[in-house]
Parts: sequence; structure tokens; C-alpha cells
Amino acid sequence: MAPVTVVAAVIQRDGRYLICRRPAHKRHGGLWEFPGGKLHDRESVENGVRRELAEELHVEALRIGGVRSRVTDGDSPFVITFLDVEITGDPHSTEHEAIAWVAAADLLDYPLAPSDRLFARGLAGRS
Repeated sequence: MAPVTVVAAVIQRDGRYLICRRPAHKRHGGLWEFPGGKLHDRESVENGVRRELAEELHVEALRIGGVRSRVTDGDSPFVITFLDVEITGDPHSTEHEAIAWVAAADLLDYPLAPSDRLFARGLAGRS
């Protein structure tokens, strides 16, 4: 099966990171993740993260940094691409069950989706 690129926005504000709880009916339902989603056909990483943040959190991406990490999501075709993103606006979700701003040291206290947990270990200094 061909890899499917998923973008994950690493959004930091006032020393905290934005994470969102996935809907129960989706893969990794009920677990927390960095916001984002699957790219459309021939969509760039930058355009995909802009679209996903606008659709899911009603915010605008002001600046998109380079790729921080790529993590394969277990036995799935998904490859999660983590990018630093600066946003404007206050996120409110119509897709996720909840959102939270969490200090790096506290990220691992949340039940994160597997790929997000691997990435968060680095943020929390627990490689």
C-alpha cells in the first residue's frame, strides 16, 4: 500500500502546545494528537496544513516551518509529518472532542496517539 502523508501542526503559544482529542469513531479515537490531517491528491504539505487548520480549528496559519519529524503510524499507510506552525486566532474545534494547551513536560500525561506520543517524547526531553 502506498504511503499516505498526514500533516501534524506543532503549534506553540505561551510555552504550551496545542493538542486535540480525536473523535471516538476515528482511528485512534479518544486519543490526543497534534492537529492536522491527510493531504489531498497533489496538495503540498504547506497547503494541506493551512486547509486542515482552517477547516478543523478555524484559525489561519501565519508561518509554516520545516519538517521536524516524520513518523510511520504503526501498521497503517499513514506517515505523520510534524511541522512547526504559527497561527492567528483562537482555535475552536468542530471536529475534535476537546482541545488543550499543554506544557511540553506534561504532554506525556495525556493519552496520545502512538505517532504523536513518539514525537512528544522528544518535546518533553524523554527521547
